[in-house]
Amino acid sequence: MTTIDATDAAVRLDRWLHATRWFKTRSIAVDAINNGRVEINGERAKPAKLVRTGDVLRIRRPPLVHEVVVTGLIERRVAAPLAQAQYAETAASIAARSRLEEQLALARVVEERRGGKLDRKDRRARERLKRSPDWAGNDGNPPT
Repeated sequence: MTTIDATDAAVRLDRWLHATRWFKTRSIAVDAINNGRVEINGERAKPAKLVRTGDVLRIRRPPLVHEVVVTGLIERRVAAPLAQAQYAETAASIAARSRLEEQLALARVVEERRGGKLDRKDRRARERLKRSPDWAGNDGNPPT
């Protein structure tokens, strides 16, 4: 495993996201960063931004949002258990994600009961529901 020494205490964001298996390729990680789906310490980041131990990352992979604290630095892709040891998801993030997964499961059950294609009125009602502030804990904007 290629860990970073204390003297090199930073890694490029796109490399870290790829190495820790958040994204399958580095170019996909770069696209996600450029589209504003990754924030470091509450600020929008660029691919070359340096990640340090203790940084808080917010990673949006619609419809889920993950908030993780960087606990280790690696540049090269490693086995999944080693990669997962490089970050810790916050308790608030885990709770919000489980609530969202539960809501999505319930929405699936509701949609499965109805047969056939949704008409315009039902489709728009579903979109209003998904964009409501209490859905997924968002501010009313669609997930990015």
